[in-house]
Amino acid sequence: MNFGILGTGVVGRTLAAKLIELDHSVVLGTRDPAKTILKSELDGMGNPPIRVWLEKNSKAKLGSFTEAAVHGEIIINATNGVGSLNALQIAGEMNLNNKILMDISNPLDLTNGMPPSLFISNTDSLGEQIQRAFPNVLVVKTLNTMNAYLMVNPRLLANGDHSVFVSGNDTAAKAAVSKLLQSFGWEDIIDLGDITTARGPEMYLPLWLRTWGVLQIPMFQIKVVR
Repeated sequence: MNFGILGTGVVGRTLAAKLIELDHSVVLGTRDPAKTILKSELDGMGNPPIRVWLEKNSKAKLGSFTEAAVHGEIIINATNGVGSLNALQIAGEMNLNNKILMDISNPLDLTNGMPPSLFISNTDSLGEQIQRAFPNVLVVKTLNTMNAYLMVNPRLLANGDHSVFVSGNDTAAKAAVSKLLQSFGWEDIIDLGDITTARGPEMYLPLWLRTWGVLQIPMFQIKVVR
């Protein structure tokens, strides 16, 4: 299957590598591919520039947001939450319509430093804003409650015995996303309901960030115990 991933940070790269491992075709989208490929400095997390990553992951392709959206049968929004709507607008509504959009972004406001606050909460969510802006796109919120490495390999922690959530208005789209999550190794996939339920996983982020601050490691996750 063809995937278009919007975002070239650690989340986008980690998802791309896993999808390629599973024999999918991936185009990573960025605002300015020519500028991005010339970067030589490490990112804020100490990761190498995308040029170095592409040399090691030659099956992945780098393109614009539009090219990634055109390529993808499923689109993954792995952009910074502040820029997500703009990135999707650049990708082009006609290139997104009637496709599944996995939204992994979080509405984090870093203007006052760490820990960040949420610029959307309580009565709205970023997932809902994306759905309203693109009514013909099948938005499914998922994977936003953990670090990138757990997203694609849940067995890194507790042999995979923890939970992932999906939210969205379209039942078939959520089923397709759940099938993809199963191919990553997920077993406990909890369908929270329509896209308004994305508020819950997004509002979990302040707790996640504070837990990270205490533990000093990001390798922890939610397990819903029945």
